[in-house]
Amino acid sequence: MGILEVKGVNKRFGGLQALGDVNLSIPENTVHAIIGPNGAGKSTLLNVLVGKLIPDTGSVMFDGQSVLGRKPHEINQMGISRVFQTPEIFADLTVMENVMIPCFAKRDGAFELNAIGSVSSQKDIRLMAETILDDVNMLDKRNMHAASMSRGDKRRLEMAMCLVQEPRLLLLDEPTAGMARADTNNTIDLLKEINEKRNITMAIIEHDMHVVFSLAERITVLAQGTPLVEETPENIKGHPKVREAYLGEAQI
Repeated sequence: MGILEVKGVNKRFGGLQALGDVNLSIPENTVHAIIGPNGAGKSTLLNVLVGKLIPDTGSVMFDGQSVLGRKPHEINQMGISRVFQTPEIFADLTVMENVMIPCFAKRDGAFELNAIGSVSSQKDIRLMAETILDDVNMLDKRNMHAASMSRGDKRRLEMAMCLVQEPRLLLLDEPTAGMARADTNNTIDLLKEINEKRNITMAIIEHDMHVVFSLAERITVLAQGTPLVEETPENIKGHPKVREAYLGEAQI
């Protein structure tokens, strides 16, 4: 049984069947990719996984608990973090401030410490933030304003903002979109390191097959909202249904 279990999920928007009987099981500490062309249902599935959309039928369980109907902060508290296509950072804050801010919650108009794990003071948070920035090779940029950084560094910063929340599952929506090849390769290396050192399970939606085959242990291919194939990267590469419906021989 996986840490993330999706069973019989269906979602319609009017007459459009966005997801049809989706079943997915992702074991803990693995990297799973979800691929397919535009309109295949990838983003809809991701929004269901983070509780943003409620399916018409089916269930989504994370470590034995349903994610459906939960608010974003409740999803985070469960141990699920999300990385968006466009890095979600606070451009007017420094790198250090960006990494620290997820550890605070706004209550009654004021920001209060939102203790995470063993972190229970602002000093603890700063020390944790410095450790994480060092892990993602950004400690020397801790006093820079986020707006002045490259897209690759903004993505790295967003990863650090996720890591400070100590997630067990990281959902990534095209994490290398708009990057130059060098930044893409650096992001691949960073994700590998995060998975291996921190034992964080990952589910990745991605169009770049270089990223998919560099990271994923298993791949689910969606066809019009329905899983077409779930296989290892080696078997996906030569699968006739995948080649015919999506990737094309030249892209593999």
